[in-house]
Amino acid sequence: MSGRAASLLDGLRAEGVLPRATLDEDYNARATVSPERFEREMRRYRALSEPARVMPGAALDVIYDTESGQALDIFGAAAPGQRLRPVFLFIHGGYWRALSKADSAFMAPMLDRHGVATAVLDYRLAPAASLAEIVREVRAAVAFLWRRGANYGIDPQRIFVGGSSAGGHLTGAVLADGWQEHLALPQDVVKGALPISGLFHLAPIAGSFVQEWIQLSPEDVVALSPAEHVPRTGCPLVVAFASGEPDGFGRQSRAFDALWRAAGFRSTVMMVPDRNHFDVVLDLADDDSALSLTLRGLIAGG
Repeated sequence: MSGRAASLLDGLRAEGVLPRATLDEDYNARATVSPERFEREMRRYRALSEPARVMPGAALDVIYDTESGQALDIFGAAAPGQRLRPVFLFIHGGYWRALSKADSAFMAPMLDRHGVATAVLDYRLAPAASLAEIVREVRAAVAFLWRRGANYGIDPQRIFVGGSSAGGHLTGAVLADGWQEHLALPQDVVKGALPISGLFHLAPIAGSFVQEWIQLSPEDVVALSPAEHVPRTGCPLVVAFASGEPDGFGRQSRAFDALWRAAGFRSTVMMVPDRNHFDVVLDLADDDSALSLTLRGLIAGG
């Protein structure tokens, strides 16, 4: 690890000893919008995802992990006899305890218009499931797409991953090293990633109000923080966040982008103006938004 990377990592670790009140403020996205605005955005997630469910050829409730019974939906995949399509696996947020795949397919019609399939998944939620189990399930979804994706019109050599908030953390967990070989996957199984409003080191989370339901041990913080496990081979990355985020999300996004570049990998940090923690990801429903154009460019380059 370079001196620059070590310094960045030390800075992220040090956030864990900040006062609880500071951490609560820096990681409380709900406090940045009114209750009415929050509920409106949650309704938009579901409403904008509904059209995907009636897309031709949609594969719904496909079990990707027999151990947990969790399922994913696939939209916009290639029809039989057509060239397999790249896939964007989107991982929902909700601080690991809320939302579902039914709230997460709002980008599928946009990507379908540009020749890209979408997969959205459920995972068991905290506190019933530990974060280690949630990470295991999401990695199992990647393994499923690599092994079985061709059966659903998906090119296993062109898997791209993204997610929002807790889904941004889980995107980072998919990029981390050390797990692919246990599932007999290539190190470069993911060809590009778009974490949005992500969390890349869990030290401040363990010191905040989120610890009430996520219950991280010191060992969990190290094992499950993407920043602690930058891989030997890193895919192209766009680390996005909204201008209206709480401070912690912006700090973590900038630091993870810098860590990725310090390791010699390609990364761009993207602050989306005039957006908050909850509505920024909905830009993926708009063909012409900067976030959608960036995602399609990432996929085209992979």
